[in-house]
Amino acid sequence: MERQKTALVVGMARSGTASAKLLYRNGYKVIINDTKRDIPGLFEALGDMEFTSALGAPVEAFIDGIDLMVLSPVVPMARQFVQTALNNGVEVIGEIELGYRYCDRGSVFVCIGGTNGKTTTTALTGEIFKRAGKNTYVLGNIGIPICEHAMDVKAGDYLVVETASLQLESIADFRANAAGLLNITEDHINRFGSMEAYIEAKARMFENQRPEDYAVLNYDDPIVRDMARRTKAKVVYLSTERILDEGICLRGSRMVWRMDGREQEIIDVGELKIPGEHNVQNALCASALALCMGVELPPLREALAEFPGVEHRIEFVREKNGVYYINDSKGTNPDSTIKAVRAMSRPTILLLGVGEYDKYSDFEPLFREFDGKVKAVIVSGITVPEVLDAARKTGYPNVSVCDGGLKEMVQMARKLASPGDAVLLSPAAASWGMFDDFEHRGRVFKEIVRKL
Repeated sequence: MERQKTALVVGMARSGTASAKLLYRNGYKVIINDTKRDIPGLFEALGDMEFTSALGAPVEAFIDGIDLMVLSPVVPMARQFVQTALNNGVEVIGEIELGYRYCDRGSVFVCIGGTNGKTTTTALTGEIFKRAGKNTYVLGNIGIPICEHAMDVKAGDYLVVETASLQLESIADFRANAAGLLNITEDHINRFGSMEAYIEAKARMFENQRPEDYAVLNYDDPIVRDMARRTKAKVVYLSTERILDEGICLRGSRMVWRMDGREQEIIDVGELKIPGEHNVQNALCASALALCMGVELPPLREALAEFPGVEHRIEFVREKNGVYYINDSKGTNPDSTIKAVRAMSRPTILLLGVGEYDKYSDFEPLFREFDGKVKAVIVSGITVPEVLDAARKTGYPNVSVCDGGLKEMVQMARKLASPGDAVLLSPAAASWGMFDDFEHRGRVFKEIVRKL
């Protein structure tokens, strides 16, 4: 009789919970671990499954005798206990690799990566496939772990997956049938140690591709364009800056698809419902992925014209006394916030920081993009010194530090705002330490604004 295998799941947020349940369902003895000793609702979420709790205990104490270690995306592969496990012959993977292994091999993985824009592009791509009549799961970094639905996936199903660098770091066999990469700008340097290591993690999305697969790359981003040499897949470029001989691009205001000597007009960008120039790039990427996988033009056009965007990304909350309140909690780095600022059409009061997790980001490029649009900045959280330093170096005078929480920031913004202004929450920083995640931060912001 074959010995029952044992798996240790490290990090018990949503992906860890889904991993533990999938492993138990497939015959593993499961040990759960987290730095926290008490996680409200965790045992209820695990339901009736049997497990050994190692909450609050050192991981090293449980390495002997395990066969598999599954890491939450927030746990770096560089941790010493990971090396110890590998030296002991333990396989170490992340949640997306585990979920991939239990999906039917006849299913199709369409993956989206990039520093910014990937959530919107993932949601839009999923909507396109659904309107094309495909049985579609929208999973990954967008908020629903692959492990949560892996056992439901059947041959012919489409999995549209948002893949973040923190997840790709721990893959082994994970393969994208079609992969789109939007952009790469500085982010998570605290996690990876250098920009080069961050780029390497992003590049892992392409490493298991085959010649029959597709890699959709943003030609306008030199780092992304260079990924063409990292994949065996057929490369398809997108561009908003030049007309391509082959790929997807803009001709005037029209999105145009050119492939195999044939040209098709898709839609005028003025018909897109999602605002901002950056969303044109997102729409091009989603369209290219769908067209590579055989989606016809009618459902593609319909999705592009009707897709309203995603929660927490330049999301209109309400108008109060002539002031628009916009939730862009998904803006977790300066480049993402730059895109939100560019999308504003009103004088804007910008709320920055709102977290206690320092990514060591450079805020100067953000301040240089204000271009008269940003009327005032209110900042709180661990990034206050960096924000104040960027304001000083760029000569921007209107920065206020809030010693309170998000509610106090909104109250300060309300006093500064005049009819016709916008209050934009786009923190350019992670939410951790103050909130569970950017979704939690966005929900709290919306609740505060609705109670004004």
